[in-house]
Amino acid sequence: MSRIGKKPVKILKGVKVEKKGDNIFVTGPKGSLEVYLNPVIKTQIKDEEIEFTRDSDLKRDKALHGLYAILVKNMISGVTEGFSKKLELVGIGYRAEMKQNKLFLNLGFSHPIIFNPPEGIKIDLPTDTTIVISGIDKQLIGLVAAKIRSFKLPEPYKGKGIKYEGEYIRRKAGKAAAK
Repeated sequence: MSRIGKKPVKILKGVKVEKKGDNIFVTGPKGSLEVYLNPVIKTQIKDEEIEFTRDSDLKRDKALHGLYAILVKNMISGVTEGFSKKLELVGIGYRAEMKQNKLFLNLGFSHPIIFNPPEGIKIDLPTDTTIVISGIDKQLIGLVAAKIRSFKLPEPYKGKGIKYEGEYIRRKAGKAAAK
């Protein structure tokens, strides 16, 4: 059995979980999410928990067993508490600003980069160099954070670019220090 998949997922108070066909719907105070469930994985929704089971011990089925358990667990956490990621802009003149629900990034190029956040994602700017991405869908938040980070990846010589909060950038010595 999958170590993650064999543990039942607890349903928090105020959260409604239902299965319709091959989809699982999770509704809570912050919104609702849905996920497609592969027919190989069977679910049982009890009073305060969901159990995931599978019939075969194929490697793919074992992987799906744990995957769907964690996806539903993240959905339950998302509709009750929500998720967020922080990005930091490092570099002289690098800054971000919100105009008309669009993110404008000045990253040293000759033009600003304009990013339209997808529906369900909220972007806050506590400072000019800090971006906070929040929402209820953990996968979508990670995807948006990775997309914004890809506009200017941190480089190893001066550390300039967009990085996750707390990310360590391994620095390299320049030409002068190499001699």
